Amino acid sequence: MGCGIQRATALLFKGEFIAAFHMYPAIYSLFLLLAFVTFNLFVKFKYDFQIKVFLIFLNVAIIVISYVLKMAPIISTIQ
Repeated sequence: MGCGIQRATALLFKGEFIAAFHMYPAIYSLFLLLAFVTFNLFVKFKYDFQIKVFLIFLNVAIIVISYVLKMAPIISTIQ
């Protein structure tokens, strides 16, 4: 499920934003989570825990859905 994250990060730093998304759809939401957690280390505010939990669930949902969609053609050819 995490396959492609390194290549997507490399594509992101090269400026190939659409290719990075196609490689790993959760790349932007993961960077958003990382930025929020880093920011939250220095600045504490109300509802920070709920925002972190929401971002984590969002990332898990994107990762699982993209994995299932990528594997669907493979599963249909096996049966």
